[in-house]
Amino acid sequence: MRIGYFLSCEEYTPAELIEQARGAEQAGFQALWISDHYHPWVDAQGQSAFVWSMIGALSQAAPSLEITTAVTCPTVRIHPAVIAQAAATSAVLTGGKFRLGVGTGEALNEHIFGDAWPELDVRLEMLEESIEIMRGLWEGGNYSHHGKHYTVENARIYTLPSSPVEIHISGFGPKATEVAGRLGDGYVSVMPDADLVSRFRSSGGGKKVVQGGFKAAFASFEEEGARIAYEKWPNSGVPGELSQVLPSPKHFEQASELVTQDMVKESFVCGNDPRAHREMIEKYEKAGFDEVYVANTGPNYQGLFDLYAKEIL
Repeated sequence: MRIGYFLSCEEYTPAELIEQARGAEQAGFQALWISDHYHPWVDAQGQSAFVWSMIGALSQAAPSLEITTAVTCPTVRIHPAVIAQAAATSAVLTGGKFRLGVGTGEALNEHIFGDAWPELDVRLEMLEESIEIMRGLWEGGNYSHHGKHYTVENARIYTLPSSPVEIHISGFGPKATEVAGRLGDGYVSVMPDADLVSRFRSSGGGKKVVQGGFKAAFASFEEEGARIAYEKWPNSGVPGELSQVLPSPKHFEQASELVTQDMVKESFVCGNDPRAHREMIEKYEKAGFDEVYVANTGPNYQGLFDLYAKEIL
């Protein structure tokens, strides 16, 4: 089991994200996840740096760590031909240590130009076509595509890594997980769900890498961590498909009024007990994950780095 650190662009400034990446590298974390959002989930998080600028900075700030976007939506807000160029440059900057995590996205980030937000089956169809375009562009030479959702004419990416970028596909339900197994170089999830891992592997994923992630709120005691988690991430208790269809932080705040601190506490590791962190990591390991990434919320990320350096890594 490889253990990495998850950088939350929704909560921290660019300078703090760079500080965290350096701290994670020094503590012994083996890789980085980084979120890709236009908006935070709720205003209390307060940030949302452009991920492609951050990856360029991280390639120099923590050069030993592999970076995966968790995850990018290459379908609505940014055309897949542009994502293909951004990912190729990121792979060059990191010396090949970049993996493109992709998913069908959320209205929260993708609606900003006034485009209609498609239903899931259409979003999966768009994701498949976008993957075809990106892989076609990474082959080099002039590339054109006239598909159902996208057109590319005489495009060529000149700055390319020595090998194509790996694409890891996010899936929270059976349809997306099967697409990940069929098309992905890996699978991304934030639930330690053994059934979904099995579905990915049986759908064509085989022995390809499976990545998972969870959130922590480091504090001097558990209830303080729970308070921080509830203040910053009440949306973590919003159920079902709401996270894919609500269009703004304001709407997430309204939905989060139905969420209690105890509900948020169930999905976070709160406090400073190393046993709780080990137990969460073991859940992912038992479910068949190869890698797991922990994100801190709140101001105490150095405390989390010290804990992991001494007790876990």
